[in-house]
Order: sequence, then C-alpha cells, then structure tokens
Amino acid sequence: MTLSIRPELASDITAIHALTEAAFRNAPHSSHTEQFIVNALRQAGALHLSLVAQEAGIVVGHVAASPVAVSDGSPLWYGLAPLSVAPGRQRQGIGSLLMAAALRQLKDSGAAGCVLLGDPAYYARFGFRPVPGLVLAGVPPEYFQALALTSAAMPQGGVTFHAAFDATG
Repeated sequence: MTLSIRPELASDITAIHALTEAAFRNAPHSSHTEQFIVNALRQAGALHLSLVAQEAGIVVGHVAASPVAVSDGSPLWYGLAPLSVAPGRQRQGIGSLLMAAALRQLKDSGAAGCVLLGDPAYYARFGFRPVPGLVLAGVPPEYFQALALTSAAMPQGGVTFHAAFDATG
C-alpha cells in the first residue's frame, strides 16, 4: 500500500480527532487533551499547517503547526504539535515522514524556525535541540527543543504557544 502525506481536508476532521485521542491515550507525559488542542487551533484559524498521512483511504498520522510568540519579538516561529500516529502504526516511519514534510513546508513558507516539546532522543534526528535561553515556562529544558530554518539568530526568551493549547474539551 502507498502512504501519502497531504494537507487535511474538512472530511478528515473526525478521523484526526479520533487518531489524536488514540495516539495519546496511554502516553505518560500527556495532558490527554491533544485532540481538543487541534480542534481549538482549527477553530481559531491558527493551524499554519495540518498534514495527514493516509493509507488506503485511512488517516494513520497527523501533524500540526501553529504560530508561537517569543518574548524577544523574533518573528515567524512556529510550534509543532501534536504529532500523532495510529497506535498500531507507530514505529514504522510514519511520524518521521510527517515531520520531514512539516519541516519542509514550514521552511518553504518562510518560517524562521520551529519549537516543540518532546522526547529529545526522538526529535534530535530532525535537528531539534534544547537552546539555552529559549524557554517554555514550567518545562524541563531538555524537553523543549528548537530548530532554526533560516540563518537568522536563534531567538532568546520565553515562548508562548497559542491559547488553544489550554483547550480541555
């Protein structure tokens, strides 16, 4: 079967919600609200990109990116979250394909960089790393990582994700 990665369609919304809930259901460091965050970002018009991985007509993966604010005023930075893969399809490269497509599209759209919260061992393979002086309040620094997509200086300061990240239902 052929896996394709494409922008979300309105007809994917229900599948994305179910996939995201299932992907994070047993995740130990999850708020278990990721599916609500995606919906809230969509409703706020804050999804800069929303990509699905589809195979045989079924959505098996999803990634979202939305603008973030950096206290030093650095423009065009985005937060990549969440990245979801169907539980039965994890560890098969789908997340890596979604990440590569998302980072390529962010760069092509003129993004300066991207931040995320996640496992350093996983995200280092894409070039993400903790950046001293770039912080997300309340998060251990090794789990908050950044990737510059241009030659501009790495921002310094506090990062704030969109208010949709507070969604709980």
